[in-house]
This record gives sequence, C-alpha cells and structure tokens, in this order.
Amino acid sequence: MFTYDMSKAGANRLYHYLYQCIKKDIVSGKILAEEQLPSKRNLAQNLGISVVTVENAYTQLLAEGYIYSLPKKGFFVADINATAEIQSGHKHKPKHARHLPEIPEESEHTNPKYIADFASNGSDIDAFPFSTWAKITREVLCEKQKDLLQVSPGVGTLELRRSIAKMLREFRNIHVSPEQIVIGAGTDYLYGLLVQLLGFDKCYAVEDPGYGKISKLYSQYGISVSYIPIEGKDFVDALKSSNADVVHISPAHHFPTGKVMPIGDRYRLLSWAAESPKRYIVEDDYDSEFRMTGKPIPALQNIDVTEKVIYLNTFSKTMTSAIRLSYMVLPPHLAEKFHNKLSFYSCTVSNLDQYVLAKFIDLGYYETHINRMRNLYRAKRDVLLSAIDKSNLSKVAHIYEEDAGLHFIMEVHTKYPDAEFCNRARQKGVNIKALSEYYFKATPSEHKFVINYSSVEKSDMKKAVQILADLIRFSPEQ
Repeated sequence: MFTYDMSKAGANRLYHYLYQCIKKDIVSGKILAEEQLPSKRNLAQNLGISVVTVENAYTQLLAEGYIYSLPKKGFFVADINATAEIQSGHKHKPKHARHLPEIPEESEHTNPKYIADFASNGSDIDAFPFSTWAKITREVLCEKQKDLLQVSPGVGTLELRRSIAKMLREFRNIHVSPEQIVIGAGTDYLYGLLVQLLGFDKCYAVEDPGYGKISKLYSQYGISVSYIPIEGKDFVDALKSSNADVVHISPAHHFPTGKVMPIGDRYRLLSWAAESPKRYIVEDDYDSEFRMTGKPIPALQNIDVTEKVIYLNTFSKTMTSAIRLSYMVLPPHLAEKFHNKLSFYSCTVSNLDQYVLAKFIDLGYYETHINRMRNLYRAKRDVLLSAIDKSNLSKVAHIYEEDAGLHFIMEVHTKYPDAEFCNRARQKGVNIKALSEYYFKATPSEHKFVINYSSVEKSDMKKAVQILADLIRFSPEQ
C-alpha cells in the first residue's frame, strides 16, 4: 500500500499533492510499469483522506497518461518506456532560463443565420471584459504617450514579453527569459517566421487529422509536408518512418479529436528530436487553459532538456479573436539565431495592444478573466451535455473528450453519410462539422462530429439538440 505524508501538502490541494507524489514515484521507477494501484477506497482509508481526493488524483494521472484503467479491474501504471534521462543522457532537473542579449484561421465568427453554430471556434464575445480593457487603455494612453510612438522591437515590447514570461512561470511552470519570446499578430505570422528560421529545406510534419490551415500555410512556402496519423499506428513510430525534420503537435489538447498525448509518447517524441540537430518540435498549446477537470496538462516544453521544443500559444481563445496577438518561446540557441537572422522584421502588433495586455496581465486581471471564462464555458458545456442526455439523441450518441478545451466529439449512430448529415443540420439552422473533414490522408472516422460550444448561447442549446435528434429519428433505416 502506498504511504504518503499528506500533512506535507502545504498550500497544495490534497488531490494535487497526491498526484505529484504518485507521478514522482512512477517516473523514478519506484512504482513499476503494469503495477496495479490501490483501489480508491483503500488508498483513501490508508492515507486518511476522502475517496474524492484519490479519485481526482487518479483522474489527473489518467489524463496525462501515467496510468490506465481496465473495466472492473482497476488502475494500472502505464509503461512510459522512458525516463527523463532518455534525451542524450541528460537528467531531468529544473531548468533556468539562459540569459541572452536583449533583442532591439478559419473564420471564428458565429453566423447569425444559425440557431447554433457548433462549427465556430470563436469565443463568447459578450464575456469580454470591456470596461476593464477600456480603463487600462485610457491609463496606457496617458502614461506611455512617448513609448506608444516608438518603433517596437521586432520581437515585441519588453514589457509584454516580461509579463508573458511571468505568466508562463506561474501558470504553466515554464521557466524562460523574455529574450526567448517573440510576439506576433496571430500564429499564422509566427509559423512563417519559423519556416524562415528553421529552413525551407526541411520536411514539416503535421497531425492527421488536424487543423488544415497549418499544412496549407506550410505548403504556401513551397516546403515538404508530411501527414502523421494520430490514430491506429503509434504516432512516434509513424513519425520515424517519415522523412520529417520538424513536427507540429498539440499534445495537451489535440484538435480536433481532443486527445491528450500520453507521457510515454512525449518522452519518445523528445528522444526522436534529440537524434538529429535538424529536428525540432513545434508545440501548439491550443486550448490548454480550459481544462474543465483537474489541473492543466503540463506542457511538453517542461520536460525538454535538449532545447528541441518551440512553444506557441495565442490570446485569441482566452480573450477574443479580434485581438490578433500570439507568441512563441524559442529555445535559447534558436533565440540567438533569430536575433542574428530575423530581427530586422517589424513587430506586427501595435504598441498600444501590447502595453494594454501587459498591464492587464500584471494587475491580475488576466488570471481573473481566465477563471471566469472557465466557469462560463463549463456551465455552457454542462447545459449542452444535459440537453443531449435528456433528449432522444442520447439513445444513439456517445460523447468523447468533454473534459478539456472548448469542444468535444459526438459520435452518432446514423445511416446518413457525414456530409449529408451536416448539410441537413445546416438547413435546419444548426451548423456542424464532421470529424472526417479534418483528415488529410489517414482513413477518416465516420459519424463523429466536432461540437464547438464556446460561442453558442445556452438558451439555444436545447432547440439545437432537438433538431439533431429529429434528424436521427428520420434518417434512413433509423
């Protein structure tokens, strides 16, 4: 039986402390692969804590791939098949940002003709903190009049890069210096910079299925693109079979499937990158802020000790897509290369937006906003899931990956082909996209649909669900 001193949890929540203890023992090998974990009730009694606490700890370990469950048998330790020493013999220890010289999508808007637009991945614009944003904007206009008229460094203002570095350290446990951060007007622009930085002669791999805009953008630069299936054959094995030098992934919350990359695959991916100086991993931390249960999934960048991970994120989902502001974190040696090769570029984000966002973060408004939006979106998700559960749709539908991000997958038993089902739904006022639309070369999964709920009004969800339920009821041979 596992024994941990729960009195040492300190300021941590008990479930998170227990999760950290078990995770540490799995990584160190103290708890062996395939070993069965104690039942939730037995472990709770042994540690003097509630069953709910153990359940929450197990849920987080399960989400990150450290353990797996078998029906009616319990929880078992996954074979992560590697330790932190897998990367060129380096031991996994806390990183400290190296000092560097200071360096001088598809439409997201909801269509008003639809009762519910489940194909839109836009944010809830009514929840934008207009009054706070306007207040800070007025303050910046008064306080930084001269700074606003200065030419911003190509990588963005130092104030915003410092704020982002602080935010990453506090909320994602990512320790970087401001000199590693590059600001840009949207991730599309940053992808273009990356191609120039890493080279046009490289082969860039993308996930299949995946976000189509990424491969289109890479192809526009005339570079080779390889599609790596994330289902069926092991992703890393498939990557090794390709001639890819750079791979673009979203390990914390894959779009569109919503899956989390298991910790074992993460280590194997880092091992693949470490085998060649030309190889890099572009980590898109898409939607990571909106995990509805447990803690956010740790970033791949956290366990990278050989400077192979390029981290990207955007404020479009957490704030609004109208604020075109994204950022990437380069490994120190690539940050130096960027400074020497690409620092002549002008920053594509206005000084005003940068200073306002920096102050919005520094004064704690961003954290408050994220917490409020997480509660708002959780409530929306729950209303939608409840509407499905109480409708006839529940008899023919199965929900996947509803605990993270702002969409989930709904598999429906229907004789309609995916395209016809979507067309009929749109004709009735519900915009919906099939998962099969996001595949490139891999064999698509049929009758699964991507349900984005962030911009849908709660008051419209019941009617939208009824429309989909009626489509199923009147489908052929149903």
